[in-house]
Amino acid sequence: MSELETNIGRKQENKILPLAIKEVSLEISGRRFIKDISTEFSRGGVSVIIGPNGAGKSLFLKLCHGIITPTSGEVVWEGFRGRDCKKYQAMMFQRPTILRRSVIENLLHPLKCRKVMKSDRELRVRELLDQTGLSRLARVSARKLSVGEQQRLALARAWLLRPEVLFLDEPSASLDPSGTYALEGIIHAIEKAGTKVIMTTQDLGQAKRLGRDILFLYRGRLLERATARKFFDSPENDLAQAFLKGELLWWNRKDLTPPRGFN
Repeated sequence: MSELETNIGRKQENKILPLAIKEVSLEISGRRFIKDISTEFSRGGVSVIIGPNGAGKSLFLKLCHGIITPTSGEVVWEGFRGRDCKKYQAMMFQRPTILRRSVIENLLHPLKCRKVMKSDRELRVRELLDQTGLSRLARVSARKLSVGEQQRLALARAWLLRPEVLFLDEPSASLDPSGTYALEGIIHAIEKAGTKVIMTTQDLGQAKRLGRDILFLYRGRLLERATARKFFDSPENDLAQAFLKGELLWWNRKDLTPPRGFN
């Protein structure tokens, strides 16, 4: 077990899972962009959502997280019915907000907001800085970091509050191979420590490396879900087969302009 798992990643208690998605649809301006999706996320492993641009991956992730309300259907945290479960989950966006503060202040701020004891928050931040390779940059303005360093900072900040479920929206989309490798190392440690990770990616190699199971979305529908090995070895859906071969899956003419953030 890595230091990150030992020091930061205490095994999470199961408070809110499983997460049940029940016939969920999302309509925007009279058009349905998520269509009758039903599935469930249970404890353990990394669930990876893939599909072509415009498939609805980011919208689906936001529906699961709860920052978008479905037009129909239900998103139900079975272990936490009827109560606020926000503090037990977190989300890292594809373009995360970085505060105009130093790296260390970006990490201390959410702990202060949660009223974590000063001694505890300083310990957590020190450990995360070491394990994410950001210690030497602790006093540097976060806005001056490279893209890869900012993504590591954003991931560390999301993990800092020890969520039971962590949503990641294409966390390495703008990174080079070395930056992707570093970020995936942190994701592995987070998952091994007991946090359920649900993420989107356009990188099929990353989906293979990280995914326990794969969800394939196309035009807002969940067309296939399988273990990573089964999906990449022998997908059942014909569109999934075409996608893995690198074939273009075109939208029809009326679907050429999906809403902002729809990918």
